[in-house]
Amino acid sequence: MPFKINISDKSGKTYKLELESESLDGKEIGSKINGKEILSALEGYELEITGASDKAGFTAMKEVEGIGLKKLLLSYGKGMKKRPKHEGKKKHSKNRPKGLKLRKSVRGKVISPAIVQINMKITKQGNKPLSEIFPDQNKKEEKAKETKDKPLEKVSKPEEKKEEETEKPEIKEEKVVEKKEEVPKQEKPIENK
Repeated sequence: MPFKINISDKSGKTYKLELESESLDGKEIGSKINGKEILSALEGYELEITGASDKAGFTAMKEVEGIGLKKLLLSYGKGMKKRPKHEGKKKHSKNRPKGLKLRKSVRGKVISPAIVQINMKITKQGNKPLSEIFPDQNKKEEKAKETKDKPLEKVSKPEEKKEEETEKPEIKEEKVVEKKEEVPKQEKPIENK
């Protein structure tokens, strides 16, 4: 199963990459990797694994050893988000109170075949900039920026046709109500014992 790798640079841009790489199996969160191990175009780059998640969405935690799922008592932060406060009073608003701790399932820090997404950051820049290595993603960003910056054009409304005012006959709808016939109750004869 291929890994979905997100590589973020210092400017905050994230470049996405999808590939099968057996060299990542067994690596841990926080370990540094030579960019050439992932992709030959990333020669000279040094990347650090900052996080990962499995196919069910469970977060991999640096504090958990191994590859399996474990239950941890977590406070707000990684693996447990605080829900936004709802506007107004609602019956079912679930705002989490301050200092709440919940037991949540998390995955171990070792990269295994169960992991689907891996997040990385650049610790050492290579010779070639990432925008040249991933030109397709750069084009998508530029197109999105162009459409965002483009002023809205005024669309002229088609002229409305003037309808001749004619008297339309009123149609009255009659409601048909079915009346249920009342069935007279039959009295049971009193039995003498």
